Amino acid sequence: MNTNHTPSLQEWKALYDAAIEFKNAAPWDWMHDTDIFGVQDPVSGETGYCCIMGAAGEHYALGVYSGSEGLEGLMRILSGEFSQSHDGVLYVQKCLMASFEDREYLQKEDLKQIKTMGLKFRGANAWPFFRNYTPGLVPWYLTGEEARFLTLALQQAIEVSLRLKKDPGMLIRPSSGKFFVRAPVKQGEGISWKDEWIEPLPPESKDFPATPVDVTLLNRLKKAGLQKRGIWEVDFFFVPAPIWEKEKRPYYPYMSLMVEHNSAFILNFQLEKREEFALKFPEKFVSFLEHVKIAPQAFLVKRDEVGRFLEPFASSLGIKIKMVESLPVLEEAQRGMRGFI
Repeated sequence: MNTNHTPSLQEWKALYDAAIEFKNAAPWDWMHDTDIFGVQDPVSGETGYCCIMGAAGEHYALGVYSGSEGLEGLMRILSGEFSQSHDGVLYVQKCLMASFEDREYLQKEDLKQIKTMGLKFRGANAWPFFRNYTPGLVPWYLTGEEARFLTLALQQAIEVSLRLKKDPGMLIRPSSGKFFVRAPVKQGEGISWKDEWIEPLPPESKDFPATPVDVTLLNRLKKAGLQKRGIWEVDFFFVPAPIWEKEKRPYYPYMSLMVEHNSAFILNFQLEKREEFALKFPEKFVSFLEHVKIAPQAFLVKRDEVGRFLEPFASSLGIKIKMVESLPVLEEAQRGMRGFI
């Protein structure tokens, strides 16, 4: 069975067949993106939370959001936290997606696969398109294992949607925390499916762990003789400019940005891989403060995560951290950098 490798011809055929059947069923004609239900993977046991898109007549797709983390990201998207033009959606989506696109949206690998299968599609929103979305990484091609599960999810989505058409109250939850899930039951060599109501586990926090900062770094700060002046706006965020490394899936770098609140002067920024950020930021930040010989009287932040991360440095130097609704000067600098990038 394919796990980390590209899908076999047989796996591709099953996936395209399921996608075409799903498109022909057109469940978006009576379902909304808020009609969430789960499909449990018979191999991993993880539940993919399914969202059928297309009721608005713009983007036709099935998104299968992976586990509790995927579900949390989906709920943030559905809450309206991100505008349609907001890159932030890319950084919270953890899902497999089968969508139907215009031809020019497909990459040459997609078109080559369609040609190999002997399939033909014509017109707008007609071409099946499959991707893995992982927070912080560029959307990527499916593995064999992902193709297998997405095939099952498409098949079960057809089943659930046709049942919902007859019974519109089917997905109404018996209690607020539970979701309707199609669960596999092994029967000899094959599997059958049953209905269950399942409460997802709470998602693991993706915030930076509250690890203590190395004492030697804090001692260096105290000895640096820093002058305190001004107010600094600080935030961390993904940058929509992917970094490509040889034979690796490209990723979006994570940036720390510090801007002087009154002058709008960009003081410092760092780019790291998200998973290396917590390790590399403290040393670079202390070196920067030692170099400029100044520190702010206060940090302005708009997210708890950033405040918690700055707290050891602020405590060491007697700097206030103020939580604010927005960081207008930093956000303007961020927009300018985005245009430049």
